[in-house]
Amino acid sequence: MSISEFQQFFDYCVGTWTTERTYHYLTQQEVERSHTEFTVEAITNDLKIKVLQDNNFDIPNDIDILPGYHLEFQTVSEKDEKVSQQLNMLFVTESTDSTILQGKYLRDRAYEEERPIIADFHFDTSKSELLMTTNYTRVVAVDSITMINPKLRIRKILTYRRPPEGKSLEEVVLVGFGVEQKSE
Repeated sequence: MSISEFQQFFDYCVGTWTTERTYHYLTQQEVERSHTEFTVEAITNDLKIKVLQDNNFDIPNDIDILPGYHLEFQTVSEKDEKVSQQLNMLFVTESTDSTILQGKYLRDRAYEEERPIIADFHFDTSKSELLMTTNYTRVVAVDSITMINPKLRIRKILTYRRPPEGKSLEEVVLVGFGVEQKSE
């Protein structure tokens, strides 16, 4: 697989999107809906360097080919709780085969915690699915984005209680589903 197929996925992601999500909080037996407006923009090489440095990553010679994006979003829950955030992200490929790309997903700011963070990604061209796994302090988030077409994505989020080192993920604490539609 070439990096161009991965880049095409992200080219489709650039723009303004609207998301309707449902979250199932399994530990509290609650269900909640939310509405999110978000914008994805390509970032400059200077910001790519910043994300790499924030995460203590070596700066490669071919930084131009690394997919990198600036994300801004505003979420309103059905309880009228509001969350706004912006961050920069970068995908560093470490291995490829015929249909799978894998590597590190770097952010200058984590969703769950106020710090830079390194996660793992797995991109499957046969499904047009990006799977991102982030180990936070208390939980592990497994986030899937499946591109149905350039204007429609399906999002699935599974959040597990973080197990002891060496143990497998078992206890799901949150499940989220979303339909994301491009508006621009």
